[in-house]
Amino acid sequence: MSPAQIDAAIRLADALARENEALAALDLPRAAGMLADKQRAADAFFAAQTLLPDSAPGTPAREVAVRLGMLAEENRRLLERAIVVQERVIGTLAHAVRPKALGYGARGGRTVASRPGAIALSARA
Repeated sequence: MSPAQIDAAIRLADALARENEALAALDLPRAAGMLADKQRAADAFFAAQTLLPDSAPGTPAREVAVRLGMLAEENRRLLERAIVVQERVIGTLAHAVRPKALGYGARGGRTVASRPGAIALSARA
């Protein structure tokens, strides 16, 4: 792997590490704001013909390839978790704002059967 390819791989790995940090903290706006930087790093990585050759253990190319693979796998897992969390939040909010059943009050008029409850969110994945 050439020095340019190694540099491109390092930039991509650093971009993934920053995004993974934001995703691990469930800071989804910050993670989303990193998309353009990650895309530029990925484009540079692929433009540098970064099909990583099977390098000997301990070489800079092999170390970068291993780091990049681990970060990419962690990024996939964290993105999947973020999607699950977003689905839970949206589901909770949709449930909270859903119109309640109408009934009849003591004076015969239509009334809401119950008041909406409090919203509590848990972001565990």
